[in-house]
Amino acid sequence: MNATRTVHIALPMIGEEERRAVLEPLESGWLTQGPKVAEFERMFAERHRVSTALATTSCTTATHLALVAAGIGPGDEVIVPAFTWVSTANVVVHCGATPVFCDVRTSDFNIDPAQIAEKVTDRTKAIIPVHLFGMVADMDAVKAALPEHVIVIEDAACAAGAAYKGTPAGGLGHMGAFSFHPRKSVTTGEGGMLTTNDDRLGEIADRLRNHGASISEEQRHHGPKPYILPEFDLCGFNYRMTDLQGAVGVEQLKKLDGFIAERDRRAAWFAEQLADIEWLRTPEVPNWASHAWQSYVTYVEPERAPMPRNAMMDRLKELGVATRPGTHAVHMLGYYRENFGTHPDQFPGARDSDANSMAIPLHNRMGSDDYDYVVEALHSIGA
Repeated sequence: MNATRTVHIALPMIGEEERRAVLEPLESGWLTQGPKVAEFERMFAERHRVSTALATTSCTTATHLALVAAGIGPGDEVIVPAFTWVSTANVVVHCGATPVFCDVRTSDFNIDPAQIAEKVTDRTKAIIPVHLFGMVADMDAVKAALPEHVIVIEDAACAAGAAYKGTPAGGLGHMGAFSFHPRKSVTTGEGGMLTTNDDRLGEIADRLRNHGASISEEQRHHGPKPYILPEFDLCGFNYRMTDLQGAVGVEQLKKLDGFIAERDRRAAWFAEQLADIEWLRTPEVPNWASHAWQSYVTYVEPERAPMPRNAMMDRLKELGVATRPGTHAVHMLGYYRENFGTHPDQFPGARDSDANSMAIPLHNRMGSDDYDYVVEALHSIGA
């Protein structure tokens, strides 16, 4: 094998269309949230079949907006999966509410619906199911475990273009939040999107992302009296996306379905080529799901593997194949251990996923020789 070769875990697919698109806001002088962001929002809403899409600075701020718009605050509890990126829990803390962890299934790394009901108390106001790595959570089962009043906010950071029983992610709960970080299938550098079919929640979130202003800057500047400042009867935030990012987002979104189709084909090929490695479990996709394949995350069976997961990742790095843990078990992180008294064995599914999940390269900058090399490298482990 060629140890001087490098196959990256992820690379954004940026083309000439994006480079040209950025020139428009640069030349127009409208750099903050404006017409390109509005175009991006319209396209995203249409693609994900929701009535409202609001661009933000990140998925984290989109999720925070969703919680604040839903009235989540001190004394409230929000159920979150124990295996996810830390921001899913952090935004609950930022609202003054309490994150209540629920374990995940190692089969798909998503929240375990069978354990949700026991987490519900009279203080439960919301749940944030995560569509981890682009695989939608079992939303019917999630909702069936909840009282009707509980707000459902999808953490769809990885799930642009994913679907559950034919309905796109972002329209499966009361609100959804997406990420456009460079490791996602489509990117604006940093950036996020809040989606909803609830006009009231959408209006509140729209105002909150712009300091609480009653109208946007674009509306004011194009109105009859641009010198008159709007009302501010909500205490909001500056979570606006720039038009530079919006311009990139428009061009990226045009390519989303093509990106996912290629990743889906490559994922199926991986499953076939890696099936003979008895210690490596590859992702399974149920017939009700359309996977977005933000990442291809495997599970290293510790009892069968020739070496621990981390030693395996070191060996693959030596061979030039980048890998990453899927994500982390939030209840095992220092802040949550110290402030919420959590310990690893409380959530064994999250604990084991933290120790044994392994993302391998899958992205739209890879060629067939890269995929062949990754498969060869994995087969060489323990050989």
